[in-house]
Amino acid sequence: MPRQLRIEYPGAIYHVLSRGDRREPIFLDDGDGHDFIKTLSEACQKTGFQIHAFCLMKNHFHLVVETPAGHLVAGLRWLLSTYANRFNHRHDLCGHVFSGRYKALVVDGSNSGYLRTVCDYTHLNPVRAGLLSAQSRLRVYPWSSFGCYLADVKHRPPWLRVDRLLGEHGIDRDTAAGRLEFERRMEGRRAGAGDASQWKGMRRGWCLGTPEFKKGLLERMHAHLGPNHSGARRREASEAGAEAIIAQELRRLNWAEGELSRRAKSDPGKVALAAKLRRETTLTIGQIARRLHLGTRNTLSTNLQKAKGHP
Repeated sequence: MPRQLRIEYPGAIYHVLSRGDRREPIFLDDGDGHDFIKTLSEACQKTGFQIHAFCLMKNHFHLVVETPAGHLVAGLRWLLSTYANRFNHRHDLCGHVFSGRYKALVVDGSNSGYLRTVCDYTHLNPVRAGLLSAQSRLRVYPWSSFGCYLADVKHRPPWLRVDRLLGEHGIDRDTAAGRLEFERRMEGRRAGAGDASQWKGMRRGWCLGTPEFKKGLLERMHAHLGPNHSGARRREASEAGAEAIIAQELRRLNWAEGELSRRAKSDPGKVALAAKLRRETTLTIGQIARRLHLGTRNTLSTNLQKAKGHP
């Protein structure tokens, strides 16, 4: 199976999902839930993780985690392995607890609503799973950060950061009135919790954000993707890397984008740019020819050969 590249950088936000091996339970009793939260607290202390939301279910968990130092992989490796060891020791078991690789969806945190989407998805998970009756309020589910959001700051874990999610809900202050308003808004969202359209992009995608955010991530990924990674991701990253090179060269030449279509197919600047793309990206000659308005792939091949012969 192709692997997804782990994208790490300071300040990145992720929606993390990990399931039990063969979808078996990873929380057998309340003691396991308390142990996981204790282990999560230790992981935050070690890594500086800031948690925006969490929800523990029977055979999986959700985390919305921000990494100020950019150490997602090291932090989650410690969290999962430490909890697995403690779980096995506590229940006198052995073997894998978690199934394969965890999913880590990179989230745009630029106050554009994407952080709210993943946190609301996390907090509404007990509703979608049918664990709460219509009469039960969200706050009664004990294994979610939702109840912590409604508590006074002195009763919250120090690693739970609430200001950004409240802000994306339009709640400026972490006060009793603000917390009640947050609860009212979330209770109002329960009816549509099972509507898959509002969670579009979360379940199968690898990032959630604006086109500009995705473009920036692809540029970060470009130099780090190998043959074991997803072919679609490699293509996206290569195209984003090519666009970054084109933008850089247009600035150096002091050309507007329109110059590429106005100038001749044999223009030395255009041919030099094509040669650079050929050397530094995986775009085909045909793709380069179309992007730079250089005629057919045969025309571009001829011009590249001429340029090699006449430096």
